[in-house]
This record gives sequence, C-alpha cells and structure tokens, in this order.
Amino acid sequence: MPSTLVRPLDLSDAATAVAVHRIGRAAYAVEAALIGFDGIPALGESLAEMRGRPLRWLGAVAPDGGIAGFLAWEEPGSGGPVILDRLCVDPSRFRGGVASLLLRHALRELFPGRTVEVTTGADNAPAVALYERLGFVRGADFSPAPGLRMASFTHG
Repeated sequence: MPSTLVRPLDLSDAATAVAVHRIGRAAYAVEAALIGFDGIPALGESLAEMRGRPLRWLGAVAPDGGIAGFLAWEEPGSGGPVILDRLCVDPSRFRGGVASLLLRHALRELFPGRTVEVTTGADNAPAVALYERLGFVRGADFSPAPGLRMASFTHG
C-alpha cells in the first residue's frame, strides 16, 4: 500500500475515535469467528472505554482519507517490553498489506531495538502468519478462558 500514509491517531477527535471503534469491532468480529470465541474484550468495549485506555495509536490512512487500520500499544514503564494491545484492519481492506505496513513501520520507526510482545488467538491463522513472517518468535500458548487458546509472540 505505497499510497497509504502511516500517522499517529488522536482519539480525542470524535470522528477518528468513532472510525477506530467501528473498525476494531468489525475486525474483532472476524477474529471471533476464526477462533470460535466471541468473548474478545474489545468486542464489548464501549467507545468511551476504548478512548479511556492508556494506549498510543497509529493509523494507516488510505488515499481517500479513511482509516484502513490501526495499531495500539502500551508504553512500558522502566524499560520493559512494548505490549501491542491491538492491530486491526477494516475488513473491507483485508489482504491489502495494511497490517504489515503498520507493523513494519512500528518496528522500524517507533520501536527499533526494543522488545515487542503481542498475543492473538492461536487459531487466527492470518494473524499468526503475519507475526511469524515479520520475525516474531512464537512463545507458549495459553488459555485465559475456557475454550480460548492464545498464542504469544516476541520480537527483538
């Protein structure tokens, strides 16, 4: 997606927050179907709850000005790892390189030389393949809830 611009997102802007919330819910609905678990916390998160999270946001903005996808993370305290909280792509833009663009940008420009951690549903084959393709190393799987198996990944 060479014409897609990667830039920080400001969720204090109402239109931006609404777009991010809509995309996140749509993307997590797809993941829920893939992994057979509809209890993903972000699916039930209100707009206000999402905006209140202590996250930093990076967006992929398409040439038409719409948000194609986003990445959100927690800044670590005292040199700890960067924790990726969510990586979501508008389902209408799946398979277009948006997630790869966001992750590559973040790893090169925002987190060079830092350890980055992320989890995803172990049965979310597209996400697992993405993380492995970009050099994340798979750690132990874990089950935070009955019927849910998560995969953990580390980069750096």
